[in-house]
Amino acid sequence: MPTCKLTKRAVDGLAPPAKKQIVHWDTELKGFGVRVLPSGLKTFVVQYRNAEQIKRCLNIGRFGPLTVDQARDIAMLKLGDVIRGGDPADEARQVRQGMTVAEMCDWYLAEARAGNILGRKNLPIKASSLDMDESRIKTHIKPLLGKRIVKHLTIADVEQMQTDVKNGKTAKPRTGGRGGTATGGAGVAGRCVGTLQAIIGHAKHKGLIAVHPTQGARKLASNKKTRRLSVAEIEMIGKAIAYAECNGENPVALAILRTLLLTGYRRQEAQAMQRAWISAAGGYVAFPDTKGGAQVRAIGAAAIRIIESQPITVGNPHVFPSDVSMGPFTAVSDCLQRVCKLAGIVGVTPHTLRHTFGSVAGDLGFSELTIRAMLGHASQNVTQDYIHIDEALKLAVKRTSDEIERLLHEGATKVENIQIAA
Repeated sequence: MPTCKLTKRAVDGLAPPAKKQIVHWDTELKGFGVRVLPSGLKTFVVQYRNAEQIKRCLNIGRFGPLTVDQARDIAMLKLGDVIRGGDPADEARQVRQGMTVAEMCDWYLAEARAGNILGRKNLPIKASSLDMDESRIKTHIKPLLGKRIVKHLTIADVEQMQTDVKNGKTAKPRTGGRGGTATGGAGVAGRCVGTLQAIIGHAKHKGLIAVHPTQGARKLASNKKTRRLSVAEIEMIGKAIAYAECNGENPVALAILRTLLLTGYRRQEAQAMQRAWISAAGGYVAFPDTKGGAQVRAIGAAAIRIIESQPITVGNPHVFPSDVSMGPFTAVSDCLQRVCKLAGIVGVTPHTLRHTFGSVAGDLGFSELTIRAMLGHASQNVTQDYIHIDEALKLAVKRTSDEIERLLHEGATKVENIQIAA
């Protein structure tokens, strides 16, 4: 571990690490250091061994609100307690057992973003998942239960929170650059319960609380999305895309829409796809990360043709590059709504296109197990440098993709007759 004399100038000059956190230890006071996260957050810590020779590390406070000298003085006091047989970290843990829901949520977000809490498959929780957790915490959980002491919560409290979210008690305009309104509803309410229960479970696992006080709280059943495009609607979408293409719609957005329809990929997967991941000859895309982890997904020739037709932006690795940054294009949902308005179709989201791909595969006679694999629900993981997709799965993807391409083309040939919806 790096060492240096901790001064204001020295701490100011500590650069954030590229990946994992790093602790810089003071050369003057043994056990005193500052932890630097990739986000740039700097926190003073003190490390020691207690009377049982168990190594402990205790957070003192953030750099900024706390000066180096103030933090060093606190560290000296804590180390003095250790010499007298105390265990400051254990005492802090006992205090935290009386923490509020808001405090526990803040603890969870800080620890999870530092990679100290493991989620599915015993891996650090993804940043995108933490962003959603943070949104639910700020919008719903804190306003309703933030001031409550965690160990005093009851199952009834959590289920009442769920009812309040479902009924729109926490509805309000979104902030932080996100448009629209957070309206609540049954789906969001159930996910809020899941988030809070998971946070309390992590706290129990880490020893912050002795028991999970709300174990057994029931979540509302979510309404499974079943909307799919009918054959006629796919043709109408094809007609609307052709019309939009001739009338100034963003060609990158339209290309993503076609790709979503022809692959069944999730919106984020298609938008963020990079050229290096694609093997046109092998008929697959090797995603380094998806909702289910690193995954290989079959792709048909129709979608490959769209991908290969996209112009290359120098320095931007994405198939569908943004025209305002070096990242991917991210506004396909808005384009989809404009296309659906042209087609006179309502209730369509990017997930509808994914469900449509699976449904067309079902119409063609493919089994549920095959369809799950086509959509990435079944295991198609990347193992070291070995990549293999069953030829039968490739055939299923090709036939489904070709059928949807045919229907889109049927609609596009009728573009001269399209009527713009009011």
